[in-house]
Amino acid sequence: MEKKSSGVVIQAFGNLLHVKFDGDIKQGEVCFVKINEKQLASEVIEIKEDIAKVQVFEDTSGIKLNTEVEFSSHLLEAELGPGLLTSIFDGLQNPLEKIAQKSGYFLSRGLYIPALDRERLWDFQPIVKVNDSVKRGDFLALVKESHFDHKIMFPFKYRREYKVTYIAPAGAYNIVTPILKAVDDEGHEIEVTMLQKWPVKIALKEGKRIDLTKIMLTGMRVLDTPFPVLKGGTFCTPGPFGAGKTVLQHHLAKHSKVDIVIIAACGERAGEVVEILREFPRIIDTKTNEPLINRTVIICNTSSMPVAAREASVYMAVTIAEYYRQMGLDTLVLADSTSRWAQAMREMSGRLEEIPGEEAFPAYLASRIAAFYERAGAISLKDGSVGSLTIGGAVSPAGGNFEEPVTQATLNVVGAFWGLSRERSDARRYPAIDPLISWTKYLDVSSLELDKYEVDWTEKVKKSLNIIKDGSEILRRMEVVGEEGIAIEEMIIYLKAELYDICFLQQNSFDPVDTFTPILRTVKMFQLMDQIFIKQFKFDSHNDARAYFLNLQNDLKNLNFLTFESPEYKELFNKVKDKLNI
Repeated sequence: MEKKSSGVVIQAFGNLLHVKFDGDIKQGEVCFVKINEKQLASEVIEIKEDIAKVQVFEDTSGIKLNTEVEFSSHLLEAELGPGLLTSIFDGLQNPLEKIAQKSGYFLSRGLYIPALDRERLWDFQPIVKVNDSVKRGDFLALVKESHFDHKIMFPFKYRREYKVTYIAPAGAYNIVTPILKAVDDEGHEIEVTMLQKWPVKIALKEGKRIDLTKIMLTGMRVLDTPFPVLKGGTFCTPGPFGAGKTVLQHHLAKHSKVDIVIIAACGERAGEVVEILREFPRIIDTKTNEPLINRTVIICNTSSMPVAAREASVYMAVTIAEYYRQMGLDTLVLADSTSRWAQAMREMSGRLEEIPGEEAFPAYLASRIAAFYERAGAISLKDGSVGSLTIGGAVSPAGGNFEEPVTQATLNVVGAFWGLSRERSDARRYPAIDPLISWTKYLDVSSLELDKYEVDWTEKVKKSLNIIKDGSEILRRMEVVGEEGIAIEEMIIYLKAELYDICFLQQNSFDPVDTFTPILRTVKMFQLMDQIFIKQFKFDSHNDARAYFLNLQNDLKNLNFLTFESPEYKELFNKVKDKLNI
């Protein structure tokens, strides 16, 4: 057995300890600080000669000079296997429900419980046979988890090819029972269980990265039409406090067309996380007809929990998502908020006395953010299936200032920018995604899929955005010179923009129909809007134009609350067509 290194504390600065050690350790290694028969989990973040700087994930009160520290010889790892879904973990993957059963409402220091249940039995169905050759990531067996076939994979830590010498027969086993034995060319034999571990800060990927081609539909018209994101892509949702970032992420978790959702509450307020914990078990997922929590994993590192674990929470979330992506599933990671993750990095950097960058953030802020988002993508697996990992991060810039470092570093690497604005939020225009500042790099690729519904999709979407921009400019002029100071043609453009905004871009999340818009309904509504855009209207006065469009606006607004198959919709649609003579 490998001998573990040890050391003693010689200095302490809040959560940062200076530890003098003997033996061999490595950066990122997990260690445990011993206090009154408790062991506090920590991470080595810097090594200089025989002094290690250690970040403690817990409250450090009680640590004294010469307090013992034991190094584990392994990095911060995620436990991967059946049983992840429906779980609620903290940033270190401790199951919070089980911890609550032991410690009550208040978390106890030094209490760590394995993430996955060692006693639960799983229905095991082998795929491989004796004498088959296997490599990292190869599927060994199937286990039913919720409505998914959880694919047991050959551990990713083994880089060589192995030959199977034993495979367990079909039956019920726990995750630590050896289900396979294999030997390599040199005669080294290994045992494999359904449980495997992987360092969270190292990307988990086996397969060929491929181009992104499929849209991740969200059921939100303002996203699916002008600002789509592809499966395997990246996006960010920056906005001031109260603009609706968390509500938007809740909608994405509920309605996005993906298989698995991983929510990382990174420094989020506890009350908002409680809302997730209460709602998700009650909401019936329309895709699976099961509670939404059954395809969700929640990582809770709220603002009331130890700040040192905040950095680990986003890596834990993306590692679990990568694991499910390796099964050929579409996964979505929602991190709320990456600004607080960056603040944790800033605090750590300050204690390390590193040279600060802009606004005291570390100089490597941009590279850390880029490395996180670059773990997204779509991969082709050996069996021909495709798995994808989409990453979306909420950004909370102070005062809604998008020029601050975290927002700017994020904008440099993401593929879509869904900017929320205080003006739209205050005007009760929901979702408060501002079409004047938002953008996407995926529009041209999305048209390859949407052209089957509507020819020249990209050009028509761009034309609608131009109408919104022109309408905004005309509105600013009207605020100065009044309606009488602009031409009748400009009034028509402004009214078209308002019509498009109110009847298409806005959505009623409290309405059972309008809260989610299927892609066919979105296309049909956009086709109607496009016919209005190209229609040449002739009016004798501003009042005639305004009266006509207000009447039409009310008719179209009702479309938001009707399904396309209903008689009410068909009656309204025909009424609008007759009115426009189209």
